[in-house]
Amino acid sequence: MAARVGLTTERLVRAGAELADEVGFDQVTASALARRFDVKVASLYSHLKNSQDLKTRIALLALEELADRVAAALAGRAGKDALAAFADAYRDYAREHPGRYAAAQLRLDPQTAAASAGVRHAQMTRAILRGYDLSEPDQTHAVRLLGSVFHGYISLEMGGGFSHSAPDTQETWSRVLDALDALLRNWPAPGTPPSRHPQPADARP
Repeated sequence: MAARVGLTTERLVRAGAELADEVGFDQVTASALARRFDVKVASLYSHLKNSQDLKTRIALLALEELADRVAAALAGRAGKDALAAFADAYRDYAREHPGRYAAAQLRLDPQTAAASAGVRHAQMTRAILRGYDLSEPDQTHAVRLLGSVFHGYISLEMGGGFSHSAPDTQETWSRVLDALDALLRNWPAPGTPPSRHPQPADARP
C-alpha cells in the first residue's frame, strides 16, 4: 500500500504541514495523517518514527519556508524598511499558514535547533539591528524584544483578541513598528528612568 500511494518522508511532511494549516498543529498526529492517505499507521513507520517526529519535521519545514520568505523580503532593505519587511513577512506567513506558523514555535532539542533554519532567523534579526548601532548585550535584549512583540501581536490578532474594537489592526501594527523603530534608534541605557512630561502650570500645586 505504501508503494502504491507513493509515500515518501517529504510527501508525508508536506501533507502534515497542510493538515496543520487546516485543523491546527496540535491536532496533527501519525494517525490523522494515515487517515488522510487512507493507509494504516504502520505504513508510515518506514518514513517517520512517530507523531513527535512528524511534528518536528513540520517545524523544520516551517522554519525553512519562513526563513526563505524573510530573506527575500529583506533583500536590499535597511533601517526601518528592513524592520517592517521582516515583521510583515512573519505576519503574512502566519496568516497564510497558521498551522505551520504554530509549528515554527515548537521547542526543539539543542542539536536539532542548531541544524535548523532557526539559526538563519537569528542571524537576520541581528543583521537588522546592526543598522541601529546596538552593541551587546543590548542587541540580544532587542532580539528578544522584537520576537516577543511580533509573536505576541500575531498570536493575539489571529486569536481574535483585537476583533471587537477600533482602530483597525493594520493601523495598530503600523504604529507598533513606528514605536519599535523609535525605541531602537534611542535605546535607553541601563537604569535610565522613564521620561517625565512636565505638568501644565495650572495643574501644579
